[in-house]
Amino acid sequence: MKNTLKEIRISLLATISLAVILCGIYPLTVWVLAQGLFPARANGSLIEKTGRIIGSSLISQGFADAKYFHPRPSAAGNGYDAISSGGSNLGPTAKKLLDDVGRRVSAYRAENNLAPSEPVPADAVTTSASGLDPHISLENALIQAPRVARARGLSEVEIKKLVKVHAEGRFLGLIGEPRVNVLRLNLDLDGVSR
Repeated sequence: MKNTLKEIRISLLATISLAVILCGIYPLTVWVLAQGLFPARANGSLIEKTGRIIGSSLISQGFADAKYFHPRPSAAGNGYDAISSGGSNLGPTAKKLLDDVGRRVSAYRAENNLAPSEPVPADAVTTSASGLDPHISLENALIQAPRVARARGLSEVEIKKLVKVHAEGRFLGLIGEPRVNVLRLNLDLDGVSR
């Protein structure tokens, strides 16, 4: 009996100690370091305009107007719903996926005045794993530039220059493709519109 009580006391002490360390000290340390070293990222990379939070550079928002660059399609809820983040989970041979992509290809070509033979960037017609990818490929942005320029009454050269200013390279120079954050680009576009 004496041994059992000793083991129970050790187990309770270990549980309480680990709870204090892992549920209190560790999270508090991480929070303090994050707030001190990179507060913007620690608080969700929020973007403000005129003192009002309008979004996060980490989460896609839907833009449908021709004067804006359009993000990747979203499978999150009813579209761009951060609460319902997730992909469609459709396999590559699923009829619904093939139909959706075919419909998106036709719509993308029509809105960007592409010939039926011109290739369409994959990110323009497929959803990301989260359904909320905030970036589009540089190629996708450059294809959309003429439409945005026409809708805003700006020169195509000016719009493409702005796209290239917002272009982010490959991670570590090797991983991924050059990309553009759609929300940041569209906010800058609103600043240069006439």
